[in-house]
Order: sequence, then C-alpha cells, then structure tokens
Amino acid sequence: MRRALAVLLLTLALPGWAMNRLAGELSPYLRQHADNPVDWYPWREEAFERARRENKPIFLSIGYATCYWCHVMEKESFEDPETAEILNRYFVSIKVDREERPDIDQLYMRAYQRMSGGAGGWPLNLFLTPEGKPFYGGTYFPKERRGGWPAFREVLLAVAREWAENEEKLRAEAERIAAGLAPRLSLATANAPAPSRELHEEALDELRFFYDPQNGGFGGAPKFPQAPLLAYLLKRAWLGEEEPAQMLEHTLLAMAEGGIYDQLGGGFHRYSVDAYWRVPHFEKMLYDNAQLAWVYLGAWRVLGEEGFRRVAQETLDFMLRELGAPEGGFYSALDAGEPGAEGAYYVWTWEAWNRALGDEAEAAAQAYGVLPEGNWEEGKNVLLRVREPRPEWREQLLEARVRRPRPALDDKILADWNGLALYALAEAGRLLGRSDYLEAARKNAEFLLGRMYRDGLVRHTWARGQLREEAYLADQAAVGLGLLALHQATGEARWLAEARRMAQAVMRFFDPSEGRFFDSLEPTPLGRPADPTDGAYPSGSALAVELLLRLGVVYGEERWERAAETAPARLGPAMARSPMGFGAHLGAHLFFVEGSELAVSRPAELEGFARALFAPLTVAVFAEEDTLPLLRSRSAGRAYLCRRALCRIPTEDRDALLGEFRAFYPKARLPE
Repeated sequence: MRRALAVLLLTLALPGWAMNRLAGELSPYLRQHADNPVDWYPWREEAFERARRENKPIFLSIGYATCYWCHVMEKESFEDPETAEILNRYFVSIKVDREERPDIDQLYMRAYQRMSGGAGGWPLNLFLTPEGKPFYGGTYFPKERRGGWPAFREVLLAVAREWAENEEKLRAEAERIAAGLAPRLSLATANAPAPSRELHEEALDELRFFYDPQNGGFGGAPKFPQAPLLAYLLKRAWLGEEEPAQMLEHTLLAMAEGGIYDQLGGGFHRYSVDAYWRVPHFEKMLYDNAQLAWVYLGAWRVLGEEGFRRVAQETLDFMLRELGAPEGGFYSALDAGEPGAEGAYYVWTWEAWNRALGDEAEAAAQAYGVLPEGNWEEGKNVLLRVREPRPEWREQLLEARVRRPRPALDDKILADWNGLALYALAEAGRLLGRSDYLEAARKNAEFLLGRMYRDGLVRHTWARGQLREEAYLADQAAVGLGLLALHQATGEARWLAEARRMAQAVMRFFDPSEGRFFDSLEPTPLGRPADPTDGAYPSGSALAVELLLRLGVVYGEERWERAAETAPARLGPAMARSPMGFGAHLGAHLFFVEGSELAVSRPAELEGFARALFAPLTVAVFAEEDTLPLLRSRSAGRAYLCRRALCRIPTEDRDALLGEFRAFYPKARLPE
C-alpha cells in the first residue's frame, strides 16, 4: 500500500513521468524493481541514446535477485519518491542483473575495482558518461548518512552538480579508467613458455600460505567454498598427493559439519560470514551446489569418507527438489530472506525448537549445537552437526520448517550453471548407480539443447518461457563438459556428438592473434570481456580449455588442442602467483600434463566397469571401431588407455585395465 501511494505521489509531482520499463523483463531481479518510482531502463541502446541526446550522466546499478544488500538499497532508496525524483531529473538510470549479463558485470566491476583499489561487491552502483564509461561509483549507499558513508541522495546531488560544473574533468577521468582496463583483463604474459608440471608445486606453495589449518578452507572471514579450487585439490588427491588430499578432506569435513551446509534440507549456502563455516549468508546458489556435489562425490571415492557420499546425495536431492524446473532445467537460486529477516527460514529459537521436537528437544539440541540463548545472535540458532542426529529428528524439524514462509526463488535458467548441474548429475548417476540422477541429467540435456540452443550457440538465459539472445563462452564450455560426462555415464553416442558441437561453438570465442578466449562475442562500451580468473564458479576460459583438451584428441582436432594449449601458456606466471583465482585453469593444465584418454571399442565386456571408474584426469569414450578418430584401426571388444593418442596395450578385462592405469598413474587412488 505504501509503495503504491509513493508511486502515485511521484506521478502527481512529476508531470509526464511513467512507470519504468522493467515489468516486461525476464530477469526476476529486474522485475523486482518494476514498480519503483525510479524511471529505470534495462541495458539497451535507447537508454544510451537518451543520455547522449540530453547530455545526462548514466546511473548504472548492478545486482542480482538473491543479493541481500540489493534488497536493502531498493527498500531504502529506490522505493523512496524523493530519491527517485533526483535520479529521474538528473540521470538516466539503468538496472542490470549481473547473472543475466555477466559481460556487463565483469567489465564494470573491474572498472570499480580500479577506482577503489580492489574493493568490490553488490549492489554495484556506478556513474557513467553518456557513452557508458565510468567516472565514479560505490557499492551499497545508505539512505541516510551512516558512519563514514554519505547518504545516497547526497551522492546523487554531488555527482549531478559535478557533471554540470566539471563535465570535461569527469569525462577525462572516465577515459583514464577505461584505458586502464585492458591490461588488467588480460592477466597474460606475452611470449611466455608453456608451463611445466612444476607450475603445480609453485601453486601449492602459495596455497599453503592462504590455507586455514584450524578451520579448513582458504583465507579468513567471510569464507567462501571456492569450489573450483576444491575440484583442483580433488584431482591432485586422486593422483595420490598427500598434502592436497589433507587440505581437501579437512575443508570438506568442516563445511559439512558447519552452518554453511543446510543440515536439514541439504545443500550449501553461498558463504560463511565467519572463518569457521558456522554462520552462513543464507542464499543457496545452483552453481555452488552443483560443483560441491561433484567434489564431495569424488572425495568419497578418493578418500573413502562415507559422510561425503551422504552430503553429495543430499545436495543433489536439494537441487532436484527445490531448484528443478518442470521442463528439465534448473532455476538459479533461493533468496536469503527479506531485509531484517535474513535466514529466518533456516534458524531456530529455543521455543520453536521445543515445539517441533517436544521431549526430544534436549537430546537433539546436543546433536545440532542448539542453545537456549542461541548460538548466533538474539536467541537464534544456526544448525550444526556436532554429533550424529537421529533420522526422526530431521523429519520432525523439516515438517515444522516447511510451514514457514519460503525464501524467494530466482526462476531464471542459466546455461552455464545448468552445465555444471548436468555434469554433477551425470557423474553421480554413474558413480552411485542412480538411474534417477541419470534421467534428470538426460532431461536437463534435452532442455538445454532443445530450448536454449539456437543458430550454433547455447544462449545464456531462459525465463518465463522465453529465450534471450546473449550467448557466452562459459555457456558453450560448461554445457559441453556436462554432455561429455553424460556420454561417459550412459555410453550413448548422441551426447558425445553434442559435446563436439559445443567445442565447435567454443572456438568462435577464441582469438588466435591474442592467444586467448573472449567471454562474449559482442563488445560493450568498455570492450569485450576476457577474464580468465575464477569467481565462485570456473571462468569460461578454463572450462573452454578443459573441453578442448578432452575432445581435441578424441576427434583429432589439432586446432582445438593448439587453442587449449596457448591460453594457459600465457597465463602460467599468474596461475603460479595467484592460484586461488585460477583453480579451474590449474585443473585444466593438470589434465594437459597428466591427462589420458580411455577409448572402449564396442562391444566390450568391461564397458560397465570402465564407465563406473572414477578417474578425473581421463576422458572416456565408447563407440564402435573406426567411428571415432581415436578408435581408428582398433579391435572391437577392447579398451585402449592412451596419452595424446599414443596408446598402451589393449585390454579386455578389469584387472588388466587397472594395470594400465597404474602404469600411467603409479600413486593414483584406484580400486583394488
């Protein structure tokens, strides 16, 4: 009611003002702002054309649907008529969903980090010239002056006054910032030699410095899972390396016992606000859960910790239950909760605990670390795993929890995140023998190829039954790796052929003159993004390298292999110096120096065993003889373990195949 009244008052105060243009957008985040009194534009040329015509600076605000401080700033400022009046009078305002437009987010976040000396976060609020080049910005601005933060309205008026009085100075600053972005985006050393196996020892030296020996994980508070880095450690643990295995096991145990893991419903929250994995920031993202499900699954196979299998299955079950779309795709995320009630769906007061469990409350509290006064703040408890809980306690608590108001769902479907989910489900299906996971993986693959593939590219965003046009490197590469995993899990030829199609799409993003992959085919006002570093999920560049390395030999595509070798060669020094930002590239390079191909020529009795083998540095393909370049002139009924298409002795049974693997990987954690 108050929001509607505010809009009415502003409409009366500003003749000619109309509702903003976000109501018809596909992004849930943009639609959340559709009834703001701010005259928002989506990222389109009409906004820039108006800014140029009226010579107004652009106010660019970037966030995402499950961003807590984005919600706070909306309620404080973007719903406020007085603030909206200032924005509408002096600026052209553009709202961007960073998950829908990662190219825009990537470049403008880099620009802000250049301004701020490295700081960043969301909401990201920048002031741009009418041509789209930034000259000033910040993250969250409060409505009223608070501590060292100026009030948002003060910032707006100061920027408007500065533009009116010193436009040329601001334009010069914008040009300086834009000109400085290209070297930071490259992070590549020209003419660098191809990195050797020693790169990984240098990276491990750096990781030791950041590793938290008390609590697991890397760095302090806030602490993120850094799934690409954990996946890299898993590959080294599989090779039999003790220190990476110890880091991995310690971290996964600590996360599984902490509040970052939903002890009732399964699945991981986005990060921990402390260094101990105890109190989470309560969003649940598809990309975290897809990656961590695979890491826990692999760690179960490598380290033998049975609890890791439980966590992997509970996480996948959470994805299917709460993020699965009827058509076969996966939605993006669950919100943390409304401002002022963050995490309310997940935390427990002592009174609510007793109502749910009755006479069992005291015993269950000891298992979950629940205290009468609260183990977090203001009598609230985040559930931990202090000791093994009884199954009936979990059932009773879940029954009570589902009656609470549920976190909001971000219902857009993103191709690259779905590629990660496809990979995890396919791997879980084959390693656990779960036909339901395999069927979910097939359904997801059908959705991606049937609904999101157009004119040779997987498009990035599907929402509300509509497909947006944008397509990014990470979409092609992540879906390609997922399809390749589905082939390995099922042996079905179709998925291998579709993975090849994704590799062909990936090559459209490679520039041989620069020796690197670009993340987008289309330019922005700040150029084409080309960031090889990982965030919470792997960079498109790293995914592309991994896919091309795995498929290049299978299909005899030397051009793919050259592209995959060129990019990490130029990144070698940065990878050794800053391994926490290059976990996925390090994993891809490990495949380059240690990887192998397992080609099974059908019909073969050992195909079932070969499909179920956990060997993360091996690409496995199954086909009739002579149907693939890698199987040319091979005998039917045999398996060939190869490295760069140079194959060892063909094998026909389980023990012989394991012997061949041990010849390549003497210390690898293989089945007995």
